[in-house]
Amino acid sequence: MNFKLLGTSGLIATMALLAACTTTEEVVEVEQVEPEMSAMEMAAQMLATEVGDIVFFGYDKYNLTPEAQATLRRQAMWLQQAENTGIRVLVAGNCDERGTREYNLALGARRADAAKAFLVGLGVDASRINTISYGKERPMDPASTPEAWAKNRNSLTTIVAIDMMDDMMMDDMSAY
Repeated sequence: MNFKLLGTSGLIATMALLAACTTTEEVVEVEQVEPEMSAMEMAAQMLATEVGDIVFFGYDKYNLTPEAQATLRRQAMWLQQAENTGIRVLVAGNCDERGTREYNLALGARRADAAKAFLVGLGVDASRINTISYGKERPMDPASTPEAWAKNRNSLTTIVAIDMMDDMMMDDMSAY
C-alpha cells in the first residue's frame, strides 16, 4: 500500500513539475491599424462621396441637365475652397455602346468639354482641368440594357494631382 501511495504521489509530483516547467503562451492583442490614406486618396474619396464626381447625359446629348449642373456647382465650390486650390482634375467623357467608335469618341469629348466649360464659367481655373474622351471604351456597367446605357452616358471627374508645393509656396509668401 505504501508503494501505491508513493506511485500516486510521484505521479502528482511529476505532473506538478511538468506544469511548472511548461511555458505559457502570452496572448497579445494587436490593434488593427488601418493604413493611412494619402492626401490624394482622401480628396478623391471626398469628391466621390460628398461632392459628386459624375454627371449623366441623355441619349446622343451633351447638354447639361439641371441635375448635372447642380453636381458641377458643388464640384466648383469644392475646387475653389482654399485647401483644394492645388487639386487638378481630369474630366472624362463617356458614352454607351451604341454608335461607332469614332462617333462616341467625339460625343464623349463634347460631354467632357461641356462639363469643363461649366466649371470654368463658375470660376475654376481652366489650367486645373484636363479633358479626355473614352467614348464607349470604359463602361461603368457592361450590360446591354437601357439601364446600363443610361449609366454609361456620363462625364466623370477624377483627381489627377495635388500640387502641394504651390500651396506651400503661397503660404510661405504670405508671411512676407
